[in-house]
Amino acid sequence: MSALPDADGPRFLSHVFGTWSDPLEVHAAGVALREKTPVSACAVYERRADRPDPVAFVEATNEGRVDELIALRVGRMVASPFAFLRGSAGLMAADLAPTPTSGINAWICGDAHASNFGLYASPERRLVMDVNDFDETVVGPWEWDLKRLAASLVVAGREAGVDEARVRIAASDAARTYRAALRELAQMPLLDAYYLTTDEKTIDHFDVDQLGEVFKRIGKKARKNTSRRVVEKFAERAETHHWRFVDAPPILTHVSPATEQAVLDGLEDYADGCLDDELKALLARYSVTDIAHRVVGLGSVGRRSYIVLLHGNGDDALVLQVKEAGPSALAPYVDATPYAHNGERIVRGQRWMQTVSDILLGWTTVDGRPFLVRQFRDMKGSIDPALLKPNQLDDYARIVGAVLARSHAQSADPRLLTGYVDGATSRTPGGMGFDEAIAAFAVAYADQTEADHEALAAAVRAGRLPATFEEA
Repeated sequence: MSALPDADGPRFLSHVFGTWSDPLEVHAAGVALREKTPVSACAVYERRADRPDPVAFVEATNEGRVDELIALRVGRMVASPFAFLRGSAGLMAADLAPTPTSGINAWICGDAHASNFGLYASPERRLVMDVNDFDETVVGPWEWDLKRLAASLVVAGREAGVDEARVRIAASDAARTYRAALRELAQMPLLDAYYLTTDEKTIDHFDVDQLGEVFKRIGKKARKNTSRRVVEKFAERAETHHWRFVDAPPILTHVSPATEQAVLDGLEDYADGCLDDELKALLARYSVTDIAHRVVGLGSVGRRSYIVLLHGNGDDALVLQVKEAGPSALAPYVDATPYAHNGERIVRGQRWMQTVSDILLGWTTVDGRPFLVRQFRDMKGSIDPALLKPNQLDDYARIVGAVLARSHAQSADPRLLTGYVDGATSRTPGGMGFDEAIAAFAVAYADQTEADHEALAAAVRAGRLPATFEEA
């Protein structure tokens, strides 16, 4: 309970509203944290003697996955150092856990590498740019997200042939726009800051001339990336005039009648537990015509992931994804979230970090396992940072750095964060500025990632791990 103070003492008591704080005092509290943990500490990365073996890590994280898909997962991870980084969020969390932090926690993505940002449709069918993967989301140190983003930019840039000076600048600029976005948010009216989204119009705010055509191309493709497109690509007309998925093993396969019924039962529970009456009425106008298992992503390979084909108005189709929600790879290194169900954890984290989300987002349980429910490929589009040109990588780094800051500011006060990170470009005795510190960590961790990738590749060559390689 909080109270509004005045000369005569508290007047209004409330369980909802806080006590007003002077913004300058909140900022000063962030500055005080910098005295305890200087920003130069963000540069720290030293390989520990007891660090997990990367090959043993991959073997351990195969536990609980579909056996027949493990070789596919390993094959995808061994494809490149950036692919390895994408699939090893838990290993990086183990490396980050002993490093110094500011002491400020937020809802974090947990896997904020540069490919986990992209376009998707808002409920108003507007293309929004935001973080778009939350399988590992938890409450934890905001620095872990930014460090993972910066390191991924260096790894991806090296694969793209960008020289070392430029990849370091990209990592530094991601940190710089992270600070700049926090500073802007800290000065805005609270509700205006909450409403703020990054869409096609606001991307121009970041001076990304070199990426303009890339975003236009990705946006055009994203608008076509709908349930209708999924049906046209992965399904065919059945004798009943309904659509049915076409098997394409191991990526797309039909499931047993028992699994079909378990998925349907899970969707019933999802509708009852997660959807308002108007959305349940909307789904009631659809009928289920097919259910299949479809492999998705990289870190998720081996997790159970079903797609459900719904027949709507006339030739209309809707495809839902019912995706297994395993424990966060960061769970051993942070305090537990309030949500025991991992599907709910993912949904809550996504809603904390995104200003707009899928209206059908929810969670359920299938055969005793937690699952996430959402629309499948709802106007999603993304940029592969490993394919960017040298003059494009830095533009992309600035955008995703700012987007990540806005996501963190939903749960951590941007005034407090700004106090810690901003004004920190001036060097401290024996230290370095915030941007430079993040870049230094990114380069060191990129080196570690490349060594880990080579260890995995060697294990595959030696026959220690099976690997299935897909055609390009």
